[in-house]
Amino acid sequence: MGKDIEKARYKSIRKANELIQKSRFDLTTQQQKVVLYLISQITPFDEDFKKYEFDIREFCKVCGVDYDNGGNYELIKQQIKKIADKSVWIKLENEEETLLRWIEKPYINKKSGKIKIKLDEDMKPYLLQLKKNYTQYDLIYTLHFKSKYSIRLYEVIKSIHYNELETFKRYYTIEEIRSLLGVEDGKLLDWKNLRARVLQTAITEINNYSDKHIEPEWIKRGNKVVGVEFTITSKNIVDRLNVLADIDKEMKGQISFFDDRE
Repeated sequence: MGKDIEKARYKSIRKANELIQKSRFDLTTQQQKVVLYLISQITPFDEDFKKYEFDIREFCKVCGVDYDNGGNYELIKQQIKKIADKSVWIKLENEEETLLRWIEKPYINKKSGKIKIKLDEDMKPYLLQLKKNYTQYDLIYTLHFKSKYSIRLYEVIKSIHYNELETFKRYYTIEEIRSLLGVEDGKLLDWKNLRARVLQTAITEINNYSDKHIEPEWIKRGNKVVGVEFTITSKNIVDRLNVLADIDKEMKGQISFFDDRE
């Protein structure tokens, strides 16, 4: 793996906690990774959004995609259009909600294989010049996640567990979990499906491919599950190095990225 590709994988994502904890949006796994890659281009020194430019071939290498696949240009183009067409609901301090957009305008050049994207101006308070109440993590920890809910849950966990040395517990009702993770699919609203197809999948991926470890305890009232308490710890340096080695190994065999499977 080239040094530039490795460096790109270890770039930091910085998001305001409000954007993580108080927003609702419906992006697929692939679309979230495009957005995260774009956010990783922002530096702490940027005072305004730029037209952030990246190379499709480099993006594919960073994300472990088969970059010699001739269809990647059209596939990425389709994903960017879908991202541009989707909005984000976010709660404001006065209990109002408003809509934000991820992308202001994309520019794609098939001949050069370059993409330029400017993030929407309304995203500035949540992504730019963050000084407090924000979450930071390395892009690489999301690259091998297959479920869109793994990325959402990982961000939530990172936003509440910021003391690396302490074990942390947090209880969520089932309704809060659905809202935090953006679960709107009717089939997944059923508790058994929510647990098996959303939570357990996300927890397994986070435990296998991130710097965090989660132990869930399903809380019951009588025979009914009403919530889950997460016990969250940070992995030590040896375990993190092993995780990073596993991610690198797994991604070398990952050749289909834009298949829209969750």
